[in-house]
Amino acid sequence: MSSEEQAPTAEDLIDNTGQGRFELYRDGELVGWLYYTHLKPNRYALQHTEVEPSHQHQGVAGAMVRRVLDEIRAREGTITAICPFVVDYLSRTTTYADLIDARHPGYSDRASAESARAKARG
Repeated sequence: MSSEEQAPTAEDLIDNTGQGRFELYRDGELVGWLYYTHLKPNRYALQHTEVEPSHQHQGVAGAMVRRVLDEIRAREGTITAICPFVVDYLSRTTTYADLIDARHPGYSDRASAESARAKARG
């Protein structure tokens, strides 16, 4: 394989229930995670997205959010969007509008989510 060719990246999404987060692995390496709270009956409050510094600006967060939303859809769950990145992601697509919990949608825009996060930090 020449240096210009790249092998496809193996991506795995793991639900680490012990730590309350979905983890994204690329070629066996943990590259990002999304913290959540699993609420009854089957609602996921998506709290905070993080990406390993060495993998930032490589599309990890977007890929992870997409994979998490697809997983929640497969589980027939709903979401409450609290994480500013997730809120921003959802604002740019209607693909996952059906997942947003009608009674507890979370924030509708990134600025509101970031403002709430700043207030919570005190």
